[in-house]
Amino acid sequence: MSQGPESGARAVEYGLQTARRIAQILGARKRGSARSNEYELRNRTIVIKCARTKTNGVGVSYKMLHRVTSIFGSFEVEKNLYDIYEMNPKVYRKLMTPTRSTGPSAGRVGMVRKSGFFGEGRFVRRINID
Repeated sequence: MSQGPESGARAVEYGLQTARRIAQILGARKRGSARSNEYELRNRTIVIKCARTKTNGVGVSYKMLHRVTSIFGSFEVEKNLYDIYEMNPKVYRKLMTPTRSTGPSAGRVGMVRKSGFFGEGRFVRRINID
């Protein structure tokens, strides 16, 4: 099922709140605007992208790929439990496909499937955000 404006807005809010909690647990500090998932972790700029169990990938804007050192894909295993994978932006670019969105992210966001993170990323840890 495709995403509409309402479900998209809920997904964005979920991603922001979940990334904030994961960042706190990892010890990362907020960078950028309040509507961004950019953080500083051990002197590196990272982005934390989150996906629920039935979501098969995450998206990162092309502009952000030039600013960050790592992409942290956070994939829900069960409620409040996430497996965190780290991926280098060069690897992300190699694996990404353009978003199918026809909305504001069209032509601006590259998507990488969960399986790409599992195969090409580095497992960081499992986090319970509860």
